[in-house]
Amino acid sequence: MASTNETVAAVFILIGLSDQPRAQVIFFCFLMMAYLISFVGNGLIITLIIMDSQLHTPMYFFICVLSLIDFILINNVVPEVLINCFIYRATITFSRCFSQMYLGLLLVSTECVLLAVMAYDRFAAICQPLHYVQVMSWRLCSSLVAISVTLAFMFTLINGLLQPTDFCGHRIINHFVCELQSFVKLGCSNSHISEILMNVSSLFLLIPPFGFIVVTYGRIGQAVMHLRSSQGYKKAFSTCSSHLAVVSVFYGTIIIMYMVPERESVSDKGKILSIVYGALTPMLNPVIYSLRNRDVKGAFWKLVGKKISD
Repeated sequence: MASTNETVAAVFILIGLSDQPRAQVIFFCFLMMAYLISFVGNGLIITLIIMDSQLHTPMYFFICVLSLIDFILINNVVPEVLINCFIYRATITFSRCFSQMYLGLLLVSTECVLLAVMAYDRFAAICQPLHYVQVMSWRLCSSLVAISVTLAFMFTLINGLLQPTDFCGHRIINHFVCELQSFVKLGCSNSHISEILMNVSSLFLLIPPFGFIVVTYGRIGQAVMHLRSSQGYKKAFSTCSSHLAVVSVFYGTIIIMYMVPERESVSDKGKILSIVYGALTPMLNPVIYSLRNRDVKGAFWKLVGKKISD
């Protein structure tokens, strides 16, 4: 009982770029720009989809959920990182560290599964256009989102059970935030087994959705090849291009992070990369969906025109 109380009351020290003030300023400016774009962009997309009845379709329902995930994700970590940029050896409590890590893990895991769900939605729209409304009912859409959250919660719970409960020696996390791999290494017990189990569980979470997306787009490609009109090609491309771009950004950042060697990941370069790529997806998603989507741009100008006329 005493050990549990000591763990909850523990305070950790975050090491950012405390010995490189010039790099801190550049990093702060980039991160602030990414945060503002993500905050405004995702907030705007959520508002437009809720307020415009023409966007009350399954595709935009999933986009709205995706934007909500990115909105919460960027606010879970980035504001605190911006504040800590100019604090020498910033501190964080165990409870805040725990919530930061596992809320972030839950959100990223949900997004991973949701991207596969969105691929199925695009498959239904292109390969079953006459039955699309019946296939993608609101009940099914809600159930698919609930399944995504449930699977993500189970994955997060497994990783939560692997976290250390007792800490030995220093309580210094060599990162801007409470990063899971760095946190586990602070435990008294051997962290090697926990790290292996976390990596294996990550593969089980990432590979099935990615494989499903690849197979789904293979089926979509076969269906598109049978289209005879150029208009059909254009419609299929416009339907899938935004989602493919988001999938590429999401899995591309994960692949890059996995390619960073362990020694490099704890260096200043590795720490900056992890935060940059963590902020990249929430920043680019609203840009992709707003610039490449005529309906979203139309809803925006309709809202602007309504506010001006009022």
